[in-house]
Amino acid sequence: MSRHAGDAGDGAVERTGNEIPEADVTAMFDAIAPVYDRVNTLMTAGRDHAWRRAAVRATALGSGDSALDVASGTGRLSALLAEAVGPFGRVVGVDLSEEMIRRATGDHRDVVQLAFQVANALELPFPDASFDAATIGFGLRNLADYRAGFSEMARVVKPGGRVVCLELTLPHPRVWGRFFQASFRRFAPLAGRLAGVGDAYSYLPESLEGFPDADRLAQTMIEAGLADVAYRRLGLGAVALHVGRVPAGIHRATESAGATPTVPA
Repeated sequence: MSRHAGDAGDGAVERTGNEIPEADVTAMFDAIAPVYDRVNTLMTAGRDHAWRRAAVRATALGSGDSALDVASGTGRLSALLAEAVGPFGRVVGVDLSEEMIRRATGDHRDVVQLAFQVANALELPFPDASFDAATIGFGLRNLADYRAGFSEMARVVKPGGRVVCLELTLPHPRVWGRFFQASFRRFAPLAGRLAGVGDAYSYLPESLEGFPDADRLAQTMIEAGLADVAYRRLGLGAVALHVGRVPAGIHRATESAGATPTVPA
């Protein structure tokens, strides 16, 4: 690991992946699955739905298209993608947590174009160029290797398709970022205790420690082979929406150029 200018937190060493064992992360999400949606809505004051809608718009999906939702959890983003592609499209949500997949399948059983399955984001069980777009919503921080996660999503998306990442980030300016970080450390565990899952939600602020800032995350997407990478901030700067295009010849080396543009609203 190495420190990077503008990294995510004062004194924090920037991480290239989640250092908590995969099995432990999966077990934690199995435990919080019954209250996951409720706590997310509480912690975001209900804004998480609008952010997911923005992610769906960023995919540029149309009727009859196909999409993969990685780290799909209970399927909220997957269901919005299914709306975008319509009954003649196809959406697959994947997650390592069997309990999350069970709840997602039950909650959305009537959506014919939507299916869920247990799968590892770093070893997606799909051929190259299987989907028109891939998304990951608030799940990248849980992966053991962020760049590998983007590479896998890019692999399964057709050339010209988009990879979209919706994730927490430390807001700017630095004083606001410090306030947000301190508040998140206190509020997330409290929300978990109020929901009856003990200290399970202590993991969430810990997962933001050392997580790459929005600029560095855009660079990680470029290093994974994505082109035209751009992002914009949501939620008073505490959420970043990144978008990258899958170029032809995705496995060829790509070059980084210039400053990262912003995603249009």
